[in-house]
Amino acid sequence: MTGQQLRFADSGEAADLAAFLGRLVHYDRAAAVRLQAGGGALGVFGRPPSFEVLAIRTARLAEPVHLDVTVSAGELLESLDEPAGTAVVPAPVTGPPWTGVLPPRGGWREVPGLPGVEAMRAAVAAAVREFRDRDESLPPERRTRAERDRIGREIWSRTLGATELPLRAVHAAQSLGFLRPIRATVPAPAAAPGAPAPVALFAAGSWLRLRTPFGSVATRRPGGVDGLGALQVRPV
Repeated sequence: MTGQQLRFADSGEAADLAAFLGRLVHYDRAAAVRLQAGGGALGVFGRPPSFEVLAIRTARLAEPVHLDVTVSAGELLESLDEPAGTAVVPAPVTGPPWTGVLPPRGGWREVPGLPGVEAMRAAVAAAVREFRDRDESLPPERRTRAERDRIGREIWSRTLGATELPLRAVHAAQSLGFLRPIRATVPAPAAAPGAPAPVALFAAGSWLRLRTPFGSVATRRPGGVDGLGALQVRPV
């Protein structure tokens, strides 16, 4: 049992992490997360079922911490004190296989062709409508779990626009709250020349990563075997 206390940079960081953990637990009450911290940032990795992606949320810490442990997402959520901006690291659990196969630390390059956020949300909505229409049109004798799974795999394995990113990764990002509209209460400063867009697609080896200001999703290209290791922990 670790019992190590995490102090976040502010209560907002704790609240955002609580929302992320709550969504993971909604999809899987027994969800586990791998925590990695190096210096002033905490990386939280989860794998919501059905989406076949890794979900990544980072949080700024008030005090430097070095940590690498897999814990229960529900227990971590229960330990979060949002007003105080703290959490207690629960006892380690035996991690599922995915916790040992994380994206690489470096070598990421931005990939062109990613549509805007609204276009991505529209693509997900269209895919959901198609699934419902095809499911409702099935004759009773074919309305089985296997047939519905087949339709789902066909739809969500399609790629987004001119990219290699599967629609299931975009669906996961939206379901986890990562594709929320970006609203600024004050005028945003001009981006530095060559700075990456707030929402962007990156590739490293066999991995693709959709990064947004609210979190990231990472997935492997079909047949990919490289890229084992740990994703560098830094604020999104």
